[in-house]
Amino acid sequence: MYKGAIFPLFYFPPVEFFNKLIQQKDHIIIERFEHFPKQTFRNRTSVHSPQGKLDLIVPVVKGSKVHTKVKDVRISYDFDWQRLHWLSIQSSYRSSAYFEFYEDEFVKFFEKKWDFLFDYNEAILQTLLKTLKLNIPYTFTDSYEKRYEEYADYRGEIHPKSDSGFESKPYYQVFAERNGFIPNLSVVDLLFNKGPQSLQFI
Repeated sequence: MYKGAIFPLFYFPPVEFFNKLIQQKDHIIIERFEHFPKQTFRNRTSVHSPQGKLDLIVPVVKGSKVHTKVKDVRISYDFDWQRLHWLSIQSSYRSSAYFEFYEDEFVKFFEKKWDFLFDYNEAILQTLLKTLKLNIPYTFTDSYEKRYEEYADYRGEIHPKSDSGFESKPYYQVFAERNGFIPNLSVVDLLFNKGPQSLQFI
């Protein structure tokens, strides 16, 4: 029996992240010292666009390779990706039932600039926990440990390139009639479509 869990920080995490977080809510540790892995949810999220699943990727400063600690990875602003991400979110969810209800909570993440990806993702997590009305405290790692015996380790489990076996409960999505139900997207897909009922689908 695990006494808690260790998680990475993600950019607008998928539904599965919160499912696991709620299951392990008694003792959550956030990883700060792992080497930054590329092509993960740490700097990408998936939304349901009119054309289907769309990945939104936060660019990082060149040099943020596998040997950079995740807490030290800097966000790149060489092009205006924030504007593009927000426009994509608007075109995906403007007609959803709860977009206007939550819009002000999320637009700030596309107007203000953060230096570090870790700080940006933590601010997003804090807002999402508040929006979902989840009171889940957490602490941070003090160093990198390859394995944890007493904690469930989700640092490599929730990944865009692999199937963890997590099954999303289907819910209404704006473009489902066109594209079918797309499971395990960013939790904002769930929030914009189901609002205060979101926790029932996590």
